[in-house]
Amino acid sequence: MTPMPTLRATAETPVSRRPTPPTWVVVALACAGQFLVVLDVSVVNVALPSMRSDLDLSAPGLQWVVNAYTIAFAGFMLLGGRAGDLYGRKRMFLVGLALFTLASLAGGLAQAEWQLLAARAVQGLGAAVLAPSTLTILTSAVPEGAARARAIATWTAVGGGGGAAGGLVGGLLVDGLNWRWVLLINVPIGAVVLAGALWWLTESRVGGGRRLDLPGAVLVTSGLATLAYGIVQTEASGWTSAATLVPLSGGAVLIGLFLLVEARTKTPLMPLKLFRVRSVSSANVSMFLCGSAMFCMWFFMTLYAQNVLGYTPLDAGLALVPSSLAVIIGSKAAPRLMPVVGARNVAVIGALVAAAGFGWQSTMTADGPFLTAIMFPGILMMLGAGLSATPLAALATSGAEPEDAGLVSGLVNTSRTMGGSLGLSVMATIAAARTDGGTSPEALTEGYALVFRTGGGVMLAGAVLMLVWLPRGPVTKA
Repeated sequence: MTPMPTLRATAETPVSRRPTPPTWVVVALACAGQFLVVLDVSVVNVALPSMRSDLDLSAPGLQWVVNAYTIAFAGFMLLGGRAGDLYGRKRMFLVGLALFTLASLAGGLAQAEWQLLAARAVQGLGAAVLAPSTLTILTSAVPEGAARARAIATWTAVGGGGGAAGGLVGGLLVDGLNWRWVLLINVPIGAVVLAGALWWLTESRVGGGRRLDLPGAVLVTSGLATLAYGIVQTEASGWTSAATLVPLSGGAVLIGLFLLVEARTKTPLMPLKLFRVRSVSSANVSMFLCGSAMFCMWFFMTLYAQNVLGYTPLDAGLALVPSSLAVIIGSKAAPRLMPVVGARNVAVIGALVAAAGFGWQSTMTADGPFLTAIMFPGILMMLGAGLSATPLAALATSGAEPEDAGLVSGLVNTSRTMGGSLGLSVMATIAAARTDGGTSPEALTEGYALVFRTGGGVMLAGAVLMLVWLPRGPVTKA
């Protein structure tokens, strides 16, 4: 039996005299923040046509409704995680949630293209500050062992459910109200969570008087944002155009400079020794690979349902409800299996189950029935995703020093987000190359099927990597 690696008890500096809140309240608040962040990655997709007609959006503007959020989210995540370590996890949770909520209000009330795009960028910034704090607050509040594994499973399930619910929630809001409510719905929810966090969460930090590594912060933020920009440019410009290659190359150079600075500074933003911790490095690479395949699943399943099978946006969202439930079931089952077969083995099993689902989905036809063309393969893919994500998140946050907990949480989210962005761009290119401009249901089906075959290959490669690289036993410091 392989015991689950756990994050060390955090020797934090308490800065609040408020009594310790019930653990379930802390978990609920952290998960609510994570749900909002993940939901807004996908919820606007259904509303894009309505946004375009109402605000007279240009074609690039329509694309940037999604990209502005994604780039800011990916670019500022590591900085948000480190800021929580230095300045307080509760403080960063509140700052991030307040930014996110106010930007949602501004976006929902936008009367011009630039207003909507600016609001989406600020939303992404708020999400980048908020997301790392959700996991750090959770792991700091819940004792090591089975209780923490269950809490991480809940956080994972809520995150997966948020991504899965985007299409359904967006469809309901757009059909029942209008596109503005895909953003405005965040305002009352954000206000309630903000009030609960103000009252219940206790402040703590482990900065020990350390200052923020400003050169490192500027380099990593600009590097990740530039890389994300280059990735999203591939959809419109292709992989070989200057509009794509210049930002990709520039982002790589900035990340290289960041690593040089971190190797020389006394108080680095990201201590490079973290990557010598096997659990941190292996779990984050695995998270990147899984994210690159799983993020695409929702996107292309929705396209298949609407463009090939003729589902309405709402019908497509409803069709993916069983898959949404499957990711929750997988996430909640993982901590029960981890003490029995080991965290590494649960992650591998999850990747193999997901790969089987991808393989099944790749047999889709232009007139496939719901049960065998969407429901059952979707359940397998998402069940496997849930089984893998929980042990990977637990492993990725284990082995690090307490003062780096927020940074490592930011790294987990960054790996998943950057993997998803890169994977979606690559898969979109693969689908477009196979269809070769064809728009018939048969041509589209061939492109989508190739995407799922490729995703299955990625998940199989991920399973092999996890089996070889993830630690088998308890994690020790480098």
